[in-house]
Amino acid sequence: MLGVITAAGRGIRLHPNSKRLQKCLLEVDGKSILQRNISIMRNQMGIEVIYILVGYKKEQITKMLGDGKGLDVQLKYVDVGDVSKGLANGILQLEKHIKDDFCLMLGDEVYHDSNHHELPGFLDRNFSVVCAVKEERHSYIIKKNYSVDIKNDRIISLVEKPDDIKNKYLGCGTYLFKPSIFQHIRSASISTENGGVELTDVIDSIDAKNGPVLPFTLKGDYINVNNIDDYNAANYMLRTINFNKKRVSLIIPAYNEEYSIGYVIDEFIDRVDEILVINNNSADKTKEISEAKGVKVFTGDYKGYGDALKFGMENATGDIFVLVEADGSFFARDLGKILEYMKDADMVLGTRTTKQMIEQAANMNLLLRIGNLVVAKFIELLWLYKSEPRLTDVGCTYRAIWKLVYYDIRDSLRGVGPEFSPEMIIEAMRYNKRIIEIPVTYSGRLGGESKFSANMLANFITALRMLKLIMQKKILDIFK
Repeated sequence: MLGVITAAGRGIRLHPNSKRLQKCLLEVDGKSILQRNISIMRNQMGIEVIYILVGYKKEQITKMLGDGKGLDVQLKYVDVGDVSKGLANGILQLEKHIKDDFCLMLGDEVYHDSNHHELPGFLDRNFSVVCAVKEERHSYIIKKNYSVDIKNDRIISLVEKPDDIKNKYLGCGTYLFKPSIFQHIRSASISTENGGVELTDVIDSIDAKNGPVLPFTLKGDYINVNNIDDYNAANYMLRTINFNKKRVSLIIPAYNEEYSIGYVIDEFIDRVDEILVINNNSADKTKEISEAKGVKVFTGDYKGYGDALKFGMENATGDIFVLVEADGSFFARDLGKILEYMKDADMVLGTRTTKQMIEQAANMNLLLRIGNLVVAKFIELLWLYKSEPRLTDVGCTYRAIWKLVYYDIRDSLRGVGPEFSPEMIIEAMRYNKRIIEIPVTYSGRLGGESKFSANMLANFITALRMLKLIMQKKILDIFK
């Protein structure tokens, strides 16, 4: 049996994500949707030759997947031409390539723990088309896809994006077709304004005498990624399922922090998988205390806070990078909620501007709170068209980011000092990453003084560095 995966559409409802990347290449829990479906065909159905229907941004797909050798399959590409004419027209372009039964999967659907291995069993039965169906209690989800009416183990009707829901059956994007489907498509009436034909209309019009349309009851989790909400839901679903397998790396930039570094390591050491102390040639016992705790210590001449963090993330081995100060002003008790939100976000930011969570000894007076809030809202305003995060604190250094998200944005990160904090936010927004900000407890330092906000002059210099970087990034956006 041959395989076919559709990956030609523009994914307009997935903008802005699909503007940068073909929608089927969007990653869910670190792996593209297209690669996930290739794996299902290969591993569950034993399919070795797969045709990819391409159109919009086809160069991205062919460049990323090549001939399929790296995926242990043979990939062949068929250009569908005018993508606006719809799925059925794209399938018709396969007629000169396929002469036998084939399985087709939509390239923008996410499956987990499915039973696709049972699908080849239908090849021994009499059928014209086999459609995967799933029981779905939420009528809204059915209305976004197509509904199926089943009687006596036969599909008797299909309706694309139905207004009225008559049962609990959701039609999914996995099919078995005989080569006769090409003739059915050519014979179907034009059903769209641009001269295209809806695949569900084609299947619905097939006369039972040509062979029945059979349902294949799909098991496991399933999401059709139609829009941003679907995409976020798919990420949340798979991240949650696999979260206990994820490793967490804690990265601590340190410069002369002998009074606090031991406490910070002890606070977090039982809650993460590894700790990296990035020691910027401290003149005190920061290095010795850290090494005595058994964590990884990297000593070097780093250009500043941002440079040290980038070095740490480049050398961390976890799936999630957590960044925290070495001064003891943040607590490990907040790590649990940060990680919980990481299931639903690409980056989670702490905010120190929630008054109820600022302890009396914390270096966060009214002026600093207002300053961080104003700069945060300034970033929101400059990139209002790009994303939707609610930002209230640009300088909070307690945050987490998925490793693969960092890899996406790292080549655009230029800041070496405190300006690195807002730069991470800006680049994540520019790359259409999902950012969530949550309140964290902010306490006083255990020793020494802040390198960036010890006094009014330090605050002013830090603010200028941040604003300079923000404007540079905006100018680049305008003239790129």
